This record gives sequence, structure tokens and C-alpha cells, in this order.
Amino acid sequence: MVARLVIAAPSSGAGKTTVATGLMAAFAGRGLAVSPHKVGPDYIDPGYHALATGRPGRNLDAYMCGTGLIAPLFLHGARGCDLAVVEGVMGLYDGAADQGELASTAQVAKLLKAPVVLVVDASSQSRSVAALVHGFASWDPEVRIGGVILNKVATDRHEHLLREALGESGVPVLGVLRRAPAVSTPSRHLGLVPVAERQAAAVAAVAAQAEQVLAGCDMEALLALARSAPSLDAELWVPGVGERLHAGGPGVPTRSAPAERMPTPRPVVAVAGGAAFTFSYAEHTELLQAAGAEVVTFDPLRDEALPEGTSGLVIGGGFPEMYGEQLSANEPLRKAVAELAAAGAPVAAECAGLLYLARSLDGTPMCGVLDADARMSERLTLGYRDAVAVSDSVLAPAGTRMRGHEFHRTVIEPGAGPLAAWGLRQPERRVEGFVQGGVHASYVHTHWAGSPGVAARFVEHCA
Repeated sequence: MVARLVIAAPSSGAGKTTVATGLMAAFAGRGLAVSPHKVGPDYIDPGYHALATGRPGRNLDAYMCGTGLIAPLFLHGARGCDLAVVEGVMGLYDGAADQGELASTAQVAKLLKAPVVLVVDASSQSRSVAALVHGFASWDPEVRIGGVILNKVATDRHEHLLREALGESGVPVLGVLRRAPAVSTPSRHLGLVPVAERQAAAVAAVAAQAEQVLAGCDMEALLALARSAPSLDAELWVPGVGERLHAGGPGVPTRSAPAERMPTPRPVVAVAGGAAFTFSYAEHTELLQAAGAEVVTFDPLRDEALPEGTSGLVIGGGFPEMYGEQLSANEPLRKAVAELAAAGAPVAAECAGLLYLARSLDGTPMCGVLDADARMSERLTLGYRDAVAVSDSVLAPAGTRMRGHEFHRTVIEPGAGPLAAWGLRQPERRVEGFVQGGVHASYVHTHWAGSPGVAARFVEHCA
């Protein structure tokens, strides 16, 4: 039994992240062990969740991991916790395009049998709020909306009108929050600025969010609502258990004995971190470790050499475009990365990692592993991707189906190498990415928990 709440909203911009992070920090401040979760592929919000709770922020993505893994991944993250808070994505019923409810907050709430708290931006309405809440609460009878938190309320009079209207809706008001600039988090072209880039300011913002929630919300009623969630009939996910590739795409892996550990010494897998490379899923490190790797994090902005004994390299997403000059100035590390790749070592690079491996980024020299150049673009590329491996690689054999996500404002030319990484089927058919020796570089972010066998295959190549 895990007490749990899903924090949702009618649309983006209502204040989900502020409320969810504030609740996490407030409950953690009361001595509860709080497990933080985020619906969808977002990497940035979980960084604030981790700051609020002291535990890894974890994603629950029904598109990339399959619906059958949502409850097991949730139980894995929430193990040993008193309470779990799940921040939703977009509007409550918004999911993958043209896929019905798939990957929506509503679907995840149903899979977790979790009560939903609806955060409503009340700044430009009074009595109409009751119609809005009634509509969301009645749209899907399987979604249990247990209460509403009114955000951006202007005055005591405004609050009175809102409460009076909602008194007829049957949905209790569990909190009222005034406008508060101190709780805001700056944004840029891909969303919020990550915690790693504004550590002190982020700590202050999370503390302000906790204070706002404590002052405006009924914490006892919220905790009671969380504890009203029934038990989940699911086994928790265990890294490395049942690792095998699925011919039919993401889903629940077959349970089997844990993968055998590699002979000692364990192969060292270096994982890029620091302010320029903040996009990663906690499960990736856990899967690499379960497959027998020693995972060591390094910062391409500061470290002039790869970790000692590196036999494989993982470079995830982030914002290299914000740090192009600094990355380029670290010539010793760029040379070390190029030499490792030239030696045939396994290298897995996603999005920011792809740009870092390119010859240049906005004219600034990068690692030169790939015969390609990257630049910023006005066009945002965003959406889920149904992908098929075009070439055999250190991640998957050709023909393997995987699901992923693209999210960037850059382009790379050419978009694919002589051996492409993926064939994509939507929104248009195309090939993209590069497979070159041991290098697999692509714009597509993947979640390895939803693609059994990837981490084990990568570590086998490292060994």
C-alpha cells in the first residue's frame, strides 16, 4: 500500500509543477518519505522534484514504457516511502497525439488507482470554475477527482466567490493559493531552466513553493485523500530482471532470473552530467548497474579526461547550445571522446549527446566524431516517435521496434549517416541518426525500462 496523489490540471500553465513540487517539499519537511513522479517524458520537472524530496525524480510514461509497466515502475520508485506525489502532464485528458487517452495523466491515474487533485488557474473566472471542475470530474467516471486547488486567486472576495460556486459541485476545495512571484521558475526555449543551472535559486524557489502550499492548502485533507487510494495489484519493477528484447515493442518483460554479472573488473560506463547534460532517467543507471557495469558520472564542462578505465560512454540530453563555448574550450575532453569512439568503444548519445559528437554546433568545434554539423533552429521538434532500428548497433539489432520522444530546437546536417539509427513512422516517414562503429547517436530519447535488453546489450559490448 502506497499513499498517493496525482496532481493534474485542465491545461498547461495552471501551476501543476508549482503545486506538486510544493506539496512534495512540504510533506518531506514534515518528516514523510516522499516519492516524486512525473507523467510523460519530461526531464526537467523531476529535477525540481528531487530537490524537494531528496529522492530521484522518476517518470511514468505509458507510451515509451507501455501501460503494463506504469504500476511496477511506480512501486519501484515508491518503495519504502510514506507518500507518492505524481505530477501530471499537459491537461488531465491530453495524451499522445491521435492515440486516445494513451500517455495522458488520466490514464496513469487510472493505472495507479490514484485520486486526482485538480489545479485550476482561477485568475480570470469566478462562478464558471464550478462548470469547469464539474466537466472534468464527470468526463471519465473511472478518474476520481478528489479535490481542487485554486491557484492565482486575487483577493479574499475572489476566494469567497470561487468557494461558493464550488460548493455546489461536490468536489471539495483542498487549497487556495495567491499569486506569488517568489515561487516562479524561469523558462526558455525547451521549458523550465534545469536545477543544475540555478542550484541556489532553485533551492529558494522550492522552499517558497513549500511555504505557499503550507499556508494555502489543507495538508491533513490531502494526506487523508492520498491514503484513501487502494492497494495496487502489481509487482514492483526490478532492474535487470527479465531483460530481453521484445519483437512487438514496449511492454512488460518476462520475469526470469537476474542477468548474470559480468566478470570483475566491471566495465566502466561513463555518463555525462553537469549543467550541459541534465536529461537522464534514473532507471538507465540502475539498468546499467544491474547488467554489470560500474557507472561513473563526469562533467564535460569541467573534467578534462574521461573517468579512469572508461570502456563505454552515455551522453544524454540537455542544453549544449547554452554552453557551446565552454564545451568547445575543453579540448582535452573532446579529444578523449573522439579517441574512445575511434577505438570502437560503445557510445550511446541522445539529442544533446548527438550535438556534442558532431563536428560543430553553431560554428563552434565539438568532438568531431560525426561528419555532421548542428545549429540552432526557430522550429521546435516535439512529439512521440515510433521507431525501428535501421542498423545493428550497440543498443539493438536491426529491426528492433522502440518508442521514443523528440524535443529540440536544433537541426543537424546531414540528418542521418550512411548507416542510420532509426526509421521513424510519424509525423512523417524518415530515417535519422548515426550508427558508426560503436557509436549510436540520435535525436530520439528512449526509456530503457520500456525496451528490455538495451542496457544489457550495451554493457556486453563494453565488456
